Amino acid sequence: MAAPIGPGTTAPVADQDVPQPVTGNTQVRLRLERIVAGLEEPVAITAVDGDRLLVAERNGRIRLIEDGQLREDPLVDLTGRLATDSNEQGLLGIALQERPWSEGRLFVLSTDPNGNVQLVEYPVDATLTKPWFPLRGRVVMTVRQPHKNHQGGGMLFGPDGYLWVSFGDGGGIGDPFGNGQDPHSLLGTIVRIDVDGARPYAIPPDNPFADGNAGAPEVWAYGLRNPWRFSIDEPTGRVYIADVGQYDFEEIDVVPTTAGGANFGWPVVEGPQCFTDPGCDPGRFVAPVHALAHENLCAIVGGGVYRGDRIPELAGHYFYGDFCVGWIRSLLVDERGAVAEVRDWTDDLGTIGMITTFGVDGSGELLVATMDGELFRIVPERGTSGS
Repeated sequence: MAAPIGPGTTAPVADQDVPQPVTGNTQVRLRLERIVAGLEEPVAITAVDGDRLLVAERNGRIRLIEDGQLREDPLVDLTGRLATDSNEQGLLGIALQERPWSEGRLFVLSTDPNGNVQLVEYPVDATLTKPWFPLRGRVVMTVRQPHKNHQGGGMLFGPDGYLWVSFGDGGGIGDPFGNGQDPHSLLGTIVRIDVDGARPYAIPPDNPFADGNAGAPEVWAYGLRNPWRFSIDEPTGRVYIADVGQYDFEEIDVVPTTAGGANFGWPVVEGPQCFTDPGCDPGRFVAPVHALAHENLCAIVGGGVYRGDRIPELAGHYFYGDFCVGWIRSLLVDERGAVAEVRDWTDDLGTIGMITTFGVDGSGELLVATMDGELFRIVPERGTSGS
C-alpha cells in the first residue's frame, strides 16, 4: 500500500544509486520516554522555562505541558480562524521571545482564512497562568500562497536575536510558480528579520540582499522546496535545513550562519542531481551534506543538534526523522562540513508512526512528536553510559 502523502512530498519510489556515508559505531543505546499523549496533530514544540513546554496543534490550539502534565484548556485557541483544508495548512510554527519583565511575545506562523501564510505577534503573560487572546495579535508579515501545500513552517530566534522563518516554494509539482530560483520572492526561502528594530520589523543590515537590489531584503537563503523544519546549532554556528523533496531525494543542508545568500538549487536540482534541467551543473549550487534516496521514507522532518547532558556520546549529532515510516536517524558533521557518521536508531526506537516535529526541552534534551498526538523525549537506555 502506498504511503500517505506527507508534508510536501510524494509517495516513496525506488532506491537511487547514491553514495552514502559509512555508518558509525557510537556505543550508546536509546529509548523513548513518553511525556504525554492526547495532543491533536502536534506540529511545533518550544521550551519555556524549567520543564514547561508549549506545543502547537495544527488545528490552531497552543497547549501547555507543565510538570509532565498536559493542561486541558489551551493557552490560545485559533480554531476557526485558520485555513486547514490541506494537511499542510493550519498552525505551522511558534517561537517565544521571553523578556526580563512579565510580558513576552509569541510569534505564530499559520495559514490565514485566505490561504496565505501569516506571521502574527501576540503579547503573552510570561507566567503562563492565563489564556492569551487572539484578537490582540499584530500581523507582522503575510506571504501570499498560490497553492495549498509547501507552506514551510520552521521558525526560531537565532543566537543573533533575529527571527528566522522558513517558507515553502508555493506548492505544485516542480515549482510551477517559479519561486525557487527567484530571490525576490519569499517563497522557497529562509528569511531573517529584526522584530525589535521597527514595526512590523526591520532588516538586519548583514542580510545578503539588505538593499533589495539582487533579492528581497528579508531573504537569507533560497532555492528550497519545503523546508518544514530547520535549526541552528549555536556552538558551531551552523544552520541545519531539512528540505522535503519531490520524487527522488530528501536532503539535509548544513551551512554556517555567515553563509547568507546561499542558493540550494531547487528546482534546477533535487538533492545531488539535476531536476528541471537535465544538463545542469549542480556545482553552481550549495550541495546537501546528506541526500536520502526515496526508499523507506516519504518526507524528511528535521530535528536539532543534540547538546544535552544525558547522552554525551551523541553531542553534536543532528537528529531527523521521516513522516510516513516514522524512523529516527542522526548524523554527525565534522569540522570540514562533511558527514562523518550516520546512525539509524530503528533497532532502539522502532518506527513510531507519523513524525510531525522535533523539539528541545529546557535542559537541551531532544523531543519528538507524532501525528497521533504522542510526545516523547529521547533518552539513554538504562545500563548504558550517559544514563
